[in-house]
Amino acid sequence: MAFRVSPGWWPVLAVASPVIVPWMMSKNRSFKDNRGKATQMNEERIQAAEPLPLPVLEQLELTVVCEHEHEEGFKGEAGVSYLLRTDQGALLYDIGFGPQHTTFSDNTSLLGLKMEDVDALAISHLHADHMGGLKAQRSRQVALPAAFGAAGGKPCYLPDKAGAEGFDVQIATAPRMLEGGIASTGPLARALYFFGLTQEQALVAHVKGKGLFVLTGCGHPTIEVIIRMVRHLSDEPIYAIGGGLHFPVTRGRGNYGGFQVQMIVGTGKPWWERVTDEDLTSTIQAIRKERPKRLLLSAHDTCDHALRRISQEVDAEVEILKAGATYVL
Repeated sequence: MAFRVSPGWWPVLAVASPVIVPWMMSKNRSFKDNRGKATQMNEERIQAAEPLPLPVLEQLELTVVCEHEHEEGFKGEAGVSYLLRTDQGALLYDIGFGPQHTTFSDNTSLLGLKMEDVDALAISHLHADHMGGLKAQRSRQVALPAAFGAAGGKPCYLPDKAGAEGFDVQIATAPRMLEGGIASTGPLARALYFFGLTQEQALVAHVKGKGLFVLTGCGHPTIEVIIRMVRHLSDEPIYAIGGGLHFPVTRGRGNYGGFQVQMIVGTGKPWWERVTDEDLTSTIQAIRKERPKRLLLSAHDTCDHALRRISQEVDAEVEILKAGATYVL
C-alpha cells in the first residue's frame, strides 16, 4: 500500500499547517455541501430521464488512442481517448492530455487518424487527463493538438460549461443522441474534495444481437449511478461495460513528486479517507448484478490490485484496454 503523500513531505506540510488547515476547513465545508447537491442532482436527472430511441448498430469498434496500458510502439499515459466507429459514424470520446503530452499526437499518427475521420467529439468531464491538459482544465477550453486537424465546426458535446475552439459546442444537459448512433447519459455529478462538483457523461450504444455497451471516462459518478441512468434509457441487457472506474486502492497512476494524486483528489472521499477494498466490493456486486458478458477496463485510474479483483470476481470476459488496440463489440 503506497503512501498517498511521501514521508519526505510531512515536515514541510507540518510547517505549512497554519495556512493549510484553514484552507482545508473551507474545502471541507464545500465538499459536504456538494455531496448533498450531487445526490439530489443525480436523483432528479435519473427520475426525469425517458427512454432513448437507441438505433441497433450493425457494428461497433472501439479504438484506444490514449491509455495507461499500450501496445508495443504506442505511448501510454494516465489519461484516455477512445474512438468509437459504428456503421452510422465515428465519435471521439476524450482526448487525454492533448497537446500537453505527445501521446495523443504520436498515437493518432501511428493509427493514421485525423479530425477528418471523426464526426464529433464528446468529452466525458472537464479534467486535464480527458480534455487536453492542465492548461485546458484551468481555462475550461478543450485543447486538441493542431496537427490533428481543424475542428471545422463539428459538434463537441460537453457535460458542463466550457469552450472548444473551432467546434460547435453543445452542452449535454440531459440524455441525448450523439453522432454514430451513440447516446450520452447526460451529466451525472460527483462531489470531489479538491475539484468541487464534477459533471461527467458516459456513452451508451445498442449492438445488434448483443445488448448495450456502456463506456465511461473516469467513472467519477460511480458505475452504480451510471447504470441506474442507463436502465432508465433502455431496458436492453447490458452486454459490455468499458472505461474507467476510478479505484486507486493501493496506488494511483501519473504520480508527481511524491504525491499519489489519484488517491487524493479524485475519489469522492475526503482527503484523509482512502478508497478501500470494501468500496470495490460494492462496485463489483453492482456489476455482477447486470451480468455483462464483457468488461473492457481502463488502467488509467484503477490500480492493478483492483483490476485483478474485478477480473477474478466478475463472471465475464475481462480485457484491459491498451492504446493502439481495437476492440470489436
